[in-house]
Amino acid sequence: MRAIVVMFDSLNRRYLPPYHPDCGIAAPNFERLARSSVRFENAYAGSMPCMPARRELHTGRYNFLHRGWGPLEPFDDSVPALLGDAGVTTHLATDHMHYWEDGGATYHTRYGTCSLIRGQQGDPWKGRVADPPVPDSLRVNRSGTWRQDRVNRLYLNGVPDHPQTRTFDAGLEFVRDNASEQDWFVQIETFDPHEPFFSDPSFLAMYGGNDTSVPEYDWPDYAQVTESEDVQANVRRHYAALVSMCDASLGRVLDAMDELELWDDTLLVVCTDHGFLLGEQGWWGKSVQPWYDETIHTPLFVWDPRTGVRGERRDELVQTIDLGPTLLEFFGVDRTPAMQGVPLREVIEAGRPVREYALFGAFGGHVSVTDGRYVYMRACREPGNRPLYEHTLMPTHMRGFFSHDELASASLHQGFSFTKNVPVLRTEGHVFNDPYAFGTLLFDLDDDPRQQHPLVDDEIERRMATALVQLLRESEAPESQYERLGLPKVGPVADDHLLCADQHDQVQASRRGAPPVDEFPDSPFGVRTRVKDLLAHPPSADVLRRHCKPVAVGPFGRVCGEISLYRAATSLIGVLPWDVLRTIAAELAELPPAEAINRDADPAEQLSDRTRPTWS
Repeated sequence: MRAIVVMFDSLNRRYLPPYHPDCGIAAPNFERLARSSVRFENAYAGSMPCMPARRELHTGRYNFLHRGWGPLEPFDDSVPALLGDAGVTTHLATDHMHYWEDGGATYHTRYGTCSLIRGQQGDPWKGRVADPPVPDSLRVNRSGTWRQDRVNRLYLNGVPDHPQTRTFDAGLEFVRDNASEQDWFVQIETFDPHEPFFSDPSFLAMYGGNDTSVPEYDWPDYAQVTESEDVQANVRRHYAALVSMCDASLGRVLDAMDELELWDDTLLVVCTDHGFLLGEQGWWGKSVQPWYDETIHTPLFVWDPRTGVRGERRDELVQTIDLGPTLLEFFGVDRTPAMQGVPLREVIEAGRPVREYALFGAFGGHVSVTDGRYVYMRACREPGNRPLYEHTLMPTHMRGFFSHDELASASLHQGFSFTKNVPVLRTEGHVFNDPYAFGTLLFDLDDDPRQQHPLVDDEIERRMATALVQLLRESEAPESQYERLGLPKVGPVADDHLLCADQHDQVQASRRGAPPVDEFPDSPFGVRTRVKDLLAHPPSADVLRRHCKPVAVGPFGRVCGEISLYRAATSLIGVLPWDVLRTIAAELAELPPAEAINRDADPAEQLSDRTRPTWS
């Protein structure tokens, strides 16, 4: 028995012809795959985003209720490691650079061998002292990763050079070298079509090429859409080109399956971690806003040679946590007691459901549940999003360790059954937004697949909230989560636990655009100043610490350091609401004069009211 998992990143199912035949995307190999496998119509991700999703792949359980982005934990059961212990040869071929950052460094080492392909996005790959050529770009967050990406592109000339191509080269080398052997598993995982949407020009030409009449913007900031329709269309054109490039790479795997006659005994899974908002809901990206359908409702294709089922669709509700158990079952390896996922063989073979509800979300954000029709996105009950704690033995963020401020209040927590009762470190958690600002949302996907009309329906909310509470209990959610969300740790969900009606005004307000920067005072230290310059200026840092501690403490100052405080507010919804920003701006304007700050022009701040859309 052999298994191949092909994993993409940020693949939006609405850009795939098998799911949306009129999407206008050239993806013949995804259509070919649909004819050769079972296509899942109700596949949902769980813990978001990138590394939390991969932790689910390894552990087969939800993770976002207990901690955010971080490495595998010492107590985690890893599916690739379990397979290796059972005598299955495992290999990872990937260009996903988060694997070699502090917050992901324990994942690739769980495979027997790995091919780590360099050069994606801001991967610290090629060193250049001189700055690379800078295009006329609308990208605001020009941090070190943006500069590094511009350096890396200097070395990517033609399809063979692209990290995606070299990743599939490495994965297919393993397949060909071991085609006559049994008991192996290879994961071919590319960062594409994750932003930046950089593909070979031959694929962009399929969609009319780059629109040179507008500034470059193939790496949109995670923020509210403020760009013109022409710019938005160009972003989507770049994304479509990268999807088509992914399709060509997928075709190489299908060709190898044909050529090497692997279909008879090789499991094939094609999946993604999550999708991406390309202007839908008035947003670019993910993570800041609730996990709308475009980001959480994912494409999934599975060929299980034991069933012989191909060219069919399944409507049963499945999740990322099911993929690890599916691999274990295929190789005859038992799941561990901590795993919440279920093998998909019986779903594929006979359409037998494995769950009634699916849970999803990101640490400190909305905690959401769906039954495949209704989607309930539960916000925190009160502004401030407290209490919120990380539970970990690996105190690292994406890039770097927890700060001294974060660790100063750490305490030892007794642990959970899935930690094998090992105590864990509990620290105060911080996230980029306050879910309270978006409110609690309820959607009917049958009547409103684009999620434009949030419902207020007490009966449906009570049923969905009851299902959510049950999943929280089954997942051993910390007590702080029940308090943060305003839900009962014991007992039934009552009328006073419902939030859709109480928070409906917030829901409507969150769908409006950002106020123009001209509404704020223009001062040497103000909303137009870069966050890192404000934090380096003690009086300004004190203002931020008093009114917006998450920007002054934790990872947010580092992540938002290169952009203006105003632009940060377009992403830090709730954490840095507009009324708080007005208070901060007024206090900053009263500070004594100091040396002038070099403030790079922020393209978003130069938009007129005419070009700034209002979303409803």
